[in-house]
Amino acid sequence: MKYLIVGLGNIGAEYSSTRHNIGFKVLDAFAEASNTAFSTERYGDIARMRLKNRQLILLKPSTYMNLSGNAVRYWKEKESIELENILVIVDDLALPFGAIRIKPRGSDAGHNGLKNIAQMLGTDCYPRLRFGIGNDFARGQQIEYVLGSFTLDQRQQLPVRIDVAIEAIKTFCLAGIQTAMCDYNNK
Repeated sequence: MKYLIVGLGNIGAEYSSTRHNIGFKVLDAFAEASNTAFSTERYGDIARMRLKNRQLILLKPSTYMNLSGNAVRYWKEKESIELENILVIVDDLALPFGAIRIKPRGSDAGHNGLKNIAQMLGTDCYPRLRFGIGNDFARGQQIEYVLGSFTLDQRQQLPVRIDVAIEAIKTFCLAGIQTAMCDYNNK
């Protein structure tokens, strides 16, 4: 079975440490822990790995967040991956820092990356892993917050929370979305 694991983020050094790039950070850590390297291919950086009898394709789109759907659709079609075997990792303001929520489908909740993916796939029925970044910002400062860096305290906690996200991804691929939701939502 093939899985497409998509980490959302923006390319470029100026975005690398931002909250909005948590999808990239999770995939970077997953690939590193698996001794897998990314290579630049069409629409993004790709890493291929095996997890037991599953083939995983990790994708960090190079299309910028708001056009992520182009990369997702391309790799879904190129690799003939079923919709239910796609998992999109995205930052979420509505969740406290480090909280994880896995869902089999849902609205974009105002997230432009998810909105574009739904447009390009023609459906919002694809799994996603929402990684909480909190919402500690003043009114009108949402963009600055999302494109800002994690606090020192959050940076210290981040490796542990990323490891939890990686375990959730593995569970999604090996045991299915229902088990992943039961084991990792809000933990």
